[in-house]
Amino acid sequence: MQEPRYLDFVAYGGPSVRRQGVSGLHVHVGMPAAGTCFETLEWILPWLPVVLALSANSPYMGGAEVDLMSCRAQVLAELPRSGAPPAFASYGDWEVFVELLARLGVAADYTRFWWDVRPHPRFGTLEIRMPDQPTSAELSGAFVALVQALCAVAGTEPARRRDPGARGLYQQNRWAAARFGPRANLVHPDEERMASAAALGAELLALVRPAAEELGSAPLLDALDPSACEAERQLEVGRADGLDAVCRDLVERSLPSP
Repeated sequence: MQEPRYLDFVAYGGPSVRRQGVSGLHVHVGMPAAGTCFETLEWILPWLPVVLALSANSPYMGGAEVDLMSCRAQVLAELPRSGAPPAFASYGDWEVFVELLARLGVAADYTRFWWDVRPHPRFGTLEIRMPDQPTSAELSGAFVALVQALCAVAGTEPARRRDPGARGLYQQNRWAAARFGPRANLVHPDEERMASAAALGAELLALVRPAAEELGSAPLLDALDPSACEAERQLEVGRADGLDAVCRDLVERSLPSP
């Protein structure tokens, strides 16, 4: 695509940008106000590595296994302004930071910040960019419902205490989720203990189900199995029958035969 913004970005970012041939599921959840958007972002952030672990669906790069359940997450992490946003004190601090980098010529606007979750004031949404793109439409709907309900839960909970150090825990969990998927051991989002991503996935589904029922999306969650991810399916097929079989299986699950 010969769009100037992409050509400029390739010239700036070089190999880290040219590797961005990856696909993620971006979910926009409407927010009533800027402050609500900021508080929702901070509340859901510790749970997003769990979402990544359950959605992991990119175990190959260049036709080879790369010992990652989500190669996409690691490729995205090579970009500037990636991962978790800094631990701002308020939505206003986020605006000041974005405007500073725009004024200095580092980034044209907030859409050039490739964080896992970010405010999108032009749309009036919080944009969650954490999940790998599922293969099936059914799973896409399930992860959209999961993220939407998680944001709804955030609206009923007290705001999280500001803790810049928690970004280090987030980074550890993000890495482990990308590496091991549901088999990852993660720091619990709300407790000082370790738990498997699969167990946290089950906890997350239980947490959001009442909100999903109110939203009318609870049946969509039934497609999610917190003990498995689609990357494991790809590897199982590939190790048994090769990459051509992986591709055939992806097409069939994306566009099932009548």
